[in-house]
Amino acid sequence: MNGPGAALVTLGHVATKTRDTLRQDMPEPLRRDVRLLGAMLGDGLVEYGGQGLLDDVERLRHAVIAARRGETSADEVAAIVDGWTLERAEQVARAFTVYFHLTNLAEEHHRIRTLRERDTGDTVPGSVAAAVAEIRAEKIGTEKTGTEKTGTEKTGTGGGDDRLAEMIDGLEFRPVFTAHPTEARRRAVVTAIQRISDLLTALNAGQGASERAETERRLREEIDVLWRTALRRGTQMDPLDEVRTAMAAFDETIFRVVPHVYRTLDRALDGDDTGTRPPKARPYLRFGSWIGGDRDGNPYVTAQVTRDAVMIQADHVLRALENACARVGRELTVHESTTPASDALRTALAAARTAHPSRLAEGAKRSPGEPHRQFLLYAANRVAATRERDADLAYASPDELLADLRTVQESLAAAGAVRQAYGRVQQLIWQVETFGFHLAELEIRQHSELHEKALAEVRAGGELSEMTEEILETLRVVAWIQKRFGVRACHRYIVSFTRSAQDMANVHELAESLGEGAPVLDVIPLFETGEDLERAPSVLEGMLEIPAVRRRLDDTGRRMEVMLGYSDSAKQLGPASATLRLYDTQEALTEWAARNGITLTLFHGRGGSLGRGGGPANRAILAQAPGSVAGRFKVTEQGEVIFARYGRGEIAERHVEQVTSAVLLASTDAVQDRAREAAARFRPLADKIGEAAKDAFRSLIETEDFAAWFARVSPLEEIAELRIGSRPSRRKAARGLEDLRAIPWVFAWTQTRVNLPGWYGLGSGLAAVSDDGRDLTGLREAYEAWPLFNTLLDNAEMSLAKSDRAIAERYLALGGRPELSETVLAEYDRTRRLVLAVTGHERLLENRRVLSRAVELRNPYVDALSHLQLRALAALRAGVTDEQERDHLEALLLLSVNGVAAGLQNTG
Repeated sequence: MNGPGAALVTLGHVATKTRDTLRQDMPEPLRRDVRLLGAMLGDGLVEYGGQGLLDDVERLRHAVIAARRGETSADEVAAIVDGWTLERAEQVARAFTVYFHLTNLAEEHHRIRTLRERDTGDTVPGSVAAAVAEIRAEKIGTEKTGTEKTGTEKTGTGGGDDRLAEMIDGLEFRPVFTAHPTEARRRAVVTAIQRISDLLTALNAGQGASERAETERRLREEIDVLWRTALRRGTQMDPLDEVRTAMAAFDETIFRVVPHVYRTLDRALDGDDTGTRPPKARPYLRFGSWIGGDRDGNPYVTAQVTRDAVMIQADHVLRALENACARVGRELTVHESTTPASDALRTALAAARTAHPSRLAEGAKRSPGEPHRQFLLYAANRVAATRERDADLAYASPDELLADLRTVQESLAAAGAVRQAYGRVQQLIWQVETFGFHLAELEIRQHSELHEKALAEVRAGGELSEMTEEILETLRVVAWIQKRFGVRACHRYIVSFTRSAQDMANVHELAESLGEGAPVLDVIPLFETGEDLERAPSVLEGMLEIPAVRRRLDDTGRRMEVMLGYSDSAKQLGPASATLRLYDTQEALTEWAARNGITLTLFHGRGGSLGRGGGPANRAILAQAPGSVAGRFKVTEQGEVIFARYGRGEIAERHVEQVTSAVLLASTDAVQDRAREAAARFRPLADKIGEAAKDAFRSLIETEDFAAWFARVSPLEEIAELRIGSRPSRRKAARGLEDLRAIPWVFAWTQTRVNLPGWYGLGSGLAAVSDDGRDLTGLREAYEAWPLFNTLLDNAEMSLAKSDRAIAERYLALGGRPELSETVLAEYDRTRRLVLAVTGHERLLENRRVLSRAVELRNPYVDALSHLQLRALAALRAGVTDEQERDHLEALLLLSVNGVAAGLQNTG
């Protein structure tokens, strides 16, 4: 490609033999898309700021690549950046940031291409079909096998098929969307990228010359819009903004993907007969949401916000169901001469004609002799009336709609039109079963201390504070939601920082104080700190003494849910020790549930980043404690993860399929037996690692004035100005590290290129059990045999790969504490060296070709943004008196924060 922007077309030229290999390894379609988008951006830079702007971008690009080669120094790169005006520095930072957005888009398109190419009809590893085949092949009898395992006997009676049917019947995947502020992109930026994505899709679909020329013209236009769009928000988000943002994923992807997921499972269960018989796949997806319900530390989430959030969700799902029902109805043109209606359908049509003669007459006029079509279009009218609150015509509940749809389905099947009955009509039924009229099950979260204070006021009987009134009003709103949409729509009340069973009892007593207006509640403990995780079984034991809990267990068939927090435990103990503590807790809770005859669901409060329990979801599931999954997996989907996993249909479908496959496999006896044996063998080794890792981590963060040092070496305080969420970054006014939320803790470390929360302490732990690397036999065996240990090291390796020692050293130097810098860098060197030694890799991510290529080729461009950020951060830390200069520096800093987040594809 020629033209002024032709220089800005690749992810970097050759810096080392490794980089050359990785660049040559880039698939041609991906290379083509990156070159095209990069060249168009380059041309746009020239149009906007002249050749000089593109020249400056290219000068920095070549400099950071040369620095990676060792041909120039970081000081020389910094000199280039320092030589620009702040206005020019902002423009260059914007260029690299927009380039990353375009590159991310190109990689997303290539991932979709790859998924399609792999979908050859054969069984693909990680697919539902592969999991189903593996479970069927596992012959299971009634006898116990291997060692005695209380509560884990194999109970199947007819081989693999019986066991498979049992597992499918109990299968659950509950992704819960949260408003945790980790999506650094403005919605305007996201939508601009989506328009570019649509045009790139059209271009790659194959077009004639004139059509292609017009598509390329529009691509240039949209890239120019993206370049000119402010990349950070000018106003703070409020909770309802966050609700509406999440709705975009539902509208554009999730509603349509869900029936495809079920169809894939049904095909895996019974081959190509799917769509011609009643499905064997049952709806196992249940979406949840904290957005508009999570008030822990967020004063802007009120009872009214919670009510409004549910109404926004309902509006979106009812519109989607109305459109789907009308579409299926319009397409179902089967005539009564070929497909006569059943007596039940004729009766239903007659009743509808009596109740609403004008609506049925209109349908009969447009669709004479098509009773199935008439009835579905009438159902679409009723869904619309439900949204518009027209009580005369509205459905009272989704069960009424389901009854109507099944009447149509059964009529079609009885008439021999099985493909019509179990095709589109079945997919519509699946959508109603999954989403109801509420879309996602809204969950409430509040801090345990507030319930204790509120209950004391209620018991005292005097005037209630504003806080207590708000808690009671929230409970009234929950009751209203249940009356309007059913108990399923909102019944989970999560108590953060649970210390004892009394924390649960307090919520139940507050609800009961409302008398007949009390909602039905499942009060769920959230264990977050290391100490809380240890005491979790005793808290649950105490919960069995609460009358309201016992009644609820009777009502639900002894089902209970417990939430485990990954973020705060990792911030307190370090990544290695927190991982082991969480594993211990899962193991203990699983044993407790078996003893008490309880069906337990563990709710994993994971973030998107590795420092908050993130990483590949399917591998995380397979690394859980044996028996803790048991066919059920519930997890938070936070911030940028929502759009990364659910923003595109093909990617969303693959993600859900991988999770489903992992949940099924993790619940098999074979997988659990292997994990149990490995845990028993290597647990003493892991305990020593965990203790030494925790000591190293605590020693660092307990250093005097560590919090102040951390704030100086990172853009911690400035991140709040990104306005990426409605929630404050601290739980209260105190300035200590313990009050800092886990998201800004991880986000800030990511920006410094240290990524400390993902690996710190692990090196000391590995050194403690290997004589500092001289005896690696046990560690290597554990890495090969134990999924938990394998995942721990692989996630640390990924975090290390996204770090950069040379850049990190420059950030750490801003703190003026060389002893702390030396400590951090020494642990980095130790961890990197020992992780590579244990895994047997010569370089980081050696065994993950695609990810390794992406990280290595991106790193120089992230370096460019880091140098721009360092210029701003150093000046701000030195103190700037000129207000205009300070404004420019802050703008540069925040723009670079956006860019680094896009480049590393990580925030919090």
